[in-house]
Amino acid sequence: MSTETITPLPNERAQHLLRVLIQHFIRDGQPVGSRTLSRHSGMELSPATIRTVMSDLEELGLIASPHTSAGRVPTAQGYRLFVDSLIRYKPPPRSEVQKLKLRLREEADDPKSLLDSVSNLLSDITSLAGVVSVPKGQRAMLRQIEFLPLSDRRVLAILVINDREVQNRVLHTEQPHTADELQRAANYINENYVGHELSEIRQRLIDDLAATRESMNQAMLDIITVAHSAMEGTENSNGELVLSGETKLMDFAELSDIETLRRLFDAFSQKQFMLKLLDKSIDANGVQVFIGSESGFQILDDCSVVTAPYRIDEGQIGVLGVIGPRRMAYDRVVPIVDITARLLESALKSH
Repeated sequence: MSTETITPLPNERAQHLLRVLIQHFIRDGQPVGSRTLSRHSGMELSPATIRTVMSDLEELGLIASPHTSAGRVPTAQGYRLFVDSLIRYKPPPRSEVQKLKLRLREEADDPKSLLDSVSNLLSDITSLAGVVSVPKGQRAMLRQIEFLPLSDRRVLAILVINDREVQNRVLHTEQPHTADELQRAANYINENYVGHELSEIRQRLIDDLAATRESMNQAMLDIITVAHSAMEGTENSNGELVLSGETKLMDFAELSDIETLRRLFDAFSQKQFMLKLLDKSIDANGVQVFIGSESGFQILDDCSVVTAPYRIDEGQIGVLGVIGPRRMAYDRVVPIVDITARLLESALKSH
């Protein structure tokens, strides 16, 4: 799992109280006060003693006090310590494991349906958003592109995808282009982008266009515009990312603000940033937990992402997981993500 270096806790008593506080906050979503900890800690400690320990935890940056409450809530650093050292993970109930096995067995003959099912199942079982990336070896990689001029400002784009797949697209351009201009456009793409995924090429073309618009002549602008048009709507038949249950995030008060939801859903619709995040887990051994800013994407600062890789063979590795608030039931979610990855591996290999 992802880890950060933090100041050691002063003693086991503080660790126990931090665990109880986080468990209560995950369950109820309300700041936890010293009296609540006193009643539920299972330790013979006075509220005054507990207040002293909580003050120590706050100084360490593991909990914080909201302005509107005398209680405390976990910080991202507190959650990190909880996930890495204090949590007691619960194996999924047998009924949930059987449900996963049955659904995966039913879809085993259709890999696309299988990935859809896994994403939906993860969302249903965890009540969070489920996400699955298509194994890297199955993603749409550009091998070659050619452009041919047609009549009426139309251009035929011929794309060779992965090893054998050929896709033809008729593009409607704003102005006519000569065969020489189109050859330069093809050369530009083949020299700079062959071997990259189509979705990455589309984004890089947009970035290049924005970064160099001032210094480009019109011919080069036109070339990049034509090249970008050829990439639009060109997707791998398997898709690259399956995302389910995003609306479940509306059920969590900390994510239910309209502006927060709008930004989250806008980000999810782009999907490219999620692929980059999931790719961080490609080489991981087992489950990864990204808490808040650990994801590297500001839009997910109030969220946690739990992921696990699944392998078909050495060259085809995908990632699955869930997205939810930082206040998620890690003890339950982490084992579910882990076992789902293993079951998906088995289903795909048997196929």
